[in-house]
Amino acid sequence: MSRRLDLEGSEVGGIATLVGIDIGGTSIKGIAADHRGRILEELSVPTEAARGRRGILSSLENLAALLLERHPESEAIGIASAGRIDVGSGEVAYATDNLPGWTGMNLSEWAGLRFGLPVSVDNDANAALLGECWIGSGRGLRDAVMLTLGTGVGGANLAGGRLLRGARWGGGDWGHVVLVPGGRPCNCGRRGCAEMYLSGTALMRDAAAAFGPVEPEGLMERYRAGEAAALQLLREYAGMLAVFIGNLAAALDPEAVLLGGGAADSLREWRPLLDEALALEGVRIELRLALLGTAAGCCGAARMALDLMGRTTEEETA
Repeated sequence: MSRRLDLEGSEVGGIATLVGIDIGGTSIKGIAADHRGRILEELSVPTEAARGRRGILSSLENLAALLLERHPESEAIGIASAGRIDVGSGEVAYATDNLPGWTGMNLSEWAGLRFGLPVSVDNDANAALLGECWIGSGRGLRDAVMLTLGTGVGGANLAGGRLLRGARWGGGDWGHVVLVPGGRPCNCGRRGCAEMYLSGTALMRDAAAAFGPVEPEGLMERYRAGEAAALQLLREYAGMLAVFIGNLAAALDPEAVLLGGGAADSLREWRPLLDEALALEGVRIELRLALLGTAAGCCGAARMALDLMGRTTEEETA
């Protein structure tokens, strides 16, 4: 499916100068955008992660080729991917089994050879925070934390207007901070990681245990109808999330915490449960729902591509 729209949803014309791609465990999303951040076209394909590296690359190549075919004036490509990314080399330093065979993949080299354009690569949560600070809810922030709640749990940190990536590219890897000592086994090898409790995958697993097979909208329908079991499930989820947000606030003292990802899309509906849980925890921090939704990573990737054309993200988001 494709769309031609700007951030307000209206039809736009113009020439795409940037391609931004976001590789997640479930889908690969891509946009063509101009230098002001207007989205000219948006595409999405299944990741095909079950087929390993070959399947992921096939999906990625098909999506990128289609965007570049439709927007041949594009001057650079930004790629955001789940996992720890060495931004100097463009290599995936580490990825969990959400993207099997992905560790060691050099995306910068691969995409540069395939498409003959400058390529910038970073972690998907870092890209999401860049996108939000460029054209989303994080504009004007110098100190912020991004928490993405999707197939997994990701995060990114902005301090003094600069991303904190860490010595081994693991800065903001909040999904693998232990939330419940000795808890559920995680695919990273530890137990009780936040990803096992706060990801959209974890939420829907718990919903399936309570109700049987159910889609996210089905869970929200039960919540809207006042079903006690659905209310309790989301209250427990909000409680765990409040504890985690409190930990982030204490560790980094940000101006705001930005919440994004699929599991946060319905936050407007269950925000009272989260506010109640934060109050019980004594957490006082500004929460902002990511304005760009699931397009945040793509927008940030496009912003990374823009940097290759002579602009500096940290300076412009400071």
